[in-house]
Amino acid sequence: MRDDPTFVEQIQRDLQDVRWLGPEEIRSRARRRNQRKIVVATVVLALAGVSAVAVAAPRKSAPPVPPAATPSASPTRHEISTDALLQPADLPQQFDVQLSQSGLGEPVLLDHMLGACRTSQGRSNGWLHSILSRSQTLVPKRAAAVLTQSDGLFTQDLYRLPPDAAIQLLATMDDLVAPCAEWTSIGDYKKAEGATGTASATHRWAVIQRDFAGDGAALLRHTGSQPVDQKTGKPIAAPPRPTITAVVRVGDLITVLSLRQTGTEMDLRRLAEVAARRMCVAANPAC
Repeated sequence: MRDDPTFVEQIQRDLQDVRWLGPEEIRSRARRRNQRKIVVATVVLALAGVSAVAVAAPRKSAPPVPPAATPSASPTRHEISTDALLQPADLPQQFDVQLSQSGLGEPVLLDHMLGACRTSQGRSNGWLHSILSRSQTLVPKRAAAVLTQSDGLFTQDLYRLPPDAAIQLLATMDDLVAPCAEWTSIGDYKKAEGATGTASATHRWAVIQRDFAGDGAALLRHTGSQPVDQKTGKPIAAPPRPTITAVVRVGDLITVLSLRQTGTEMDLRRLAEVAARRMCVAANPAC
């Protein structure tokens, strides 16, 4: 016969060694098991109000309570409201016609002719691009019919830029203007009576004042010579009046102001100071 028991024989021997619990002992163990479940459930419910960090890594002492987050005192502003623009009452004369528009990604245009001067030399026009902008033109009632650069025409462009770009614009303005300290423009002309030809004129730009308003400011002056016919040397138009443009920064905002023809440098400086105060309602950071 085989000495090694079969699998079935081994199971039979093991079953003989098993101690079977009596009914009362089974009921007693069941009661103790239910009591443990109740205790565990109570502990779980108690821990539900404790942070996950405290449960995962309990400490001997209570963890410090983090300080409550405080809302920012100056939330970031995005839109540019009309309140940030100069108002008709801010200007030295009455304006009855107000035209306005807004835009996205517009270039911060200081002077069309300055851009032409730079590109004629193979350079970029130098204009930075804004995030968004708002512009207005104020025209006296007597000039409203033609909407040209009549006496008293006032324009304002207000731009929001990345903060570093807004600072850069004023910091690099001398470099922007330097290639156009003196530039001769040449182009065709046609007079009202029908005469045509090629004219030339000399243009000059210079930054003449700085830091008189806002977080930074500059006055940019453009002067031009009387245009003449290139062949004959005869004047073909009256000499242009110098124009002055004010550029003012408040936070991430840049405004470009121009008071045409009858406006004086003193008028423009005063308007630049008022414009800087108006810009505070939309600037980041707040004034």
